[in-house]
Amino acid sequence: MGTPDEQPFSARAVLEIVQALALAVVISVVLNLFVVQVTEVRQKSMEVTLLQGDRVLVSKVDYRLGSPQRGDIIVFNPPVDSAIPYVKRVIALAGETVDLRDGKVLVNGRVVDFPEAVGASLAQAPRITYPFKVPPGNIWTMGDNRLASSDSRSFGPVPVESIIGKVTVRFWPLDRFRGFAW
Repeated sequence: MGTPDEQPFSARAVLEIVQALALAVVISVVLNLFVVQVTEVRQKSMEVTLLQGDRVLVSKVDYRLGSPQRGDIIVFNPPVDSAIPYVKRVIALAGETVDLRDGKVLVNGRVVDFPEAVGASLAQAPRITYPFKVPPGNIWTMGDNRLASSDSRSFGPVPVESIIGKVTVRFWPLDRFRGFAW
């Protein structure tokens, strides 16, 4: 029989495996809490850009280093009662004026158009009157699938502190891999 160091599952080997696993869990939790997060798109509001069931990588550091920009695709906790985070596009920033006219989105009087957006941009909530000035500390969001999106048109502006992060990559399904922001 061999020495204790030669046994395949010595106490030292088990301890090293447990330590490595614990370190991996800690690194994973820290990354998920502060750096990146994987999110599943659960709504149809961003079609055709993102389809229901797509998996995206969300950067949590972008907005610690800078501010949201028009066109960013973000994940946020909506200001309505929802168990799931929303995925939408930033349309207007704090201090900007949003107007919806003739099915188009105007920001500060200029048409804002994203090639991925489909459907007319119609008002959804009678409590929001246009033109609407986005208050400080907020953004205006809309889904690219304008006819099937619950967004700022229905619940108003989104507080910046509600943003979880910026969508940077769609990695699943693999055949639709795409980077959004580098």
